[in-house]
Amino acid sequence: MTPTRDGAGVSTDGTPTGVFRKRRAGAPPAFFACEAAGLCWLAEADAVPVVRVLGVGHDHLDLERLEPARPTAAHARGFGRGLARLHDAGADAFGCTPPGWSGDGFFGPLDEPLPLPAGRHDRWGTFLADLRLEPLRELLAARRRLSPRLAGDLTALAERLRAGDLDDDAPPARLHGDLWSGNVLWTADGGVLIDPAAHGGHRETDLAMLALFGLPHLDDVLAGYQEVRPLRRGWQRRRGLHQVYPVGMHAALFGGGYVTQTEALVGELVGR
Repeated sequence: MTPTRDGAGVSTDGTPTGVFRKRRAGAPPAFFACEAAGLCWLAEADAVPVVRVLGVGHDHLDLERLEPARPTAAHARGFGRGLARLHDAGADAFGCTPPGWSGDGFFGPLDEPLPLPAGRHDRWGTFLADLRLEPLRELLAARRRLSPRLAGDLTALAERLRAGDLDDDAPPARLHGDLWSGNVLWTADGGVLIDPAAHGGHRETDLAMLALFGLPHLDDVLAGYQEVRPLRRGWQRRRGLHQVYPVGMHAALFGGGYVTQTEALVGELVGR
């Protein structure tokens, strides 16, 4: 499926017509190259539409311009089937970045992208503990948004993950990695992936992110997904576990109610 494009020409700001230029002066080194590598890795699976990379520079990323449209239940079901196939394309390890990319990734808004630690773990539990929860705890502490109770609960949750209490035998999936509703752009042909934090992880993580801020027709997305890859029993109960990191990062970035939400999520997971 190919999103619609404008005709040839040049816009008033010098960007060619048909191109969306994502720009930020003073972006971290290789920030846009990292995003481009992630988009290309996702597109290589040929599973779900991904916005096409047209060019990349140190302060910008040129993407194919997409024309938004209202999503339908049929679009959502098709998107779910494609997302399952994307996850099935797999990754080399939990925490790995796209082939050809070395170093950490990025997570967060364009005006304040934060490091997304990379590594290579054989088990999802140790990956989540070492590369997500521990860095999150340090970041919350640095920003004075870590209460003693939350610090203790994050430590307890990490210990459970390292012990294998919450693991399963699922292999690493090829994840979008920041799949909240705003990073699915609906066109006349269906949903298209944009703005990834691509890495190897657990398939339920992308699905939990879609639920976090309310994707249109989410039930249809999940139905389509399970047509291709039925989810392991209890996936609804595990949703909070997969939401700890993104909610916690919102707490670090924005504070306020996200801190309370993080405390509640982690507290429930450790049995408070």
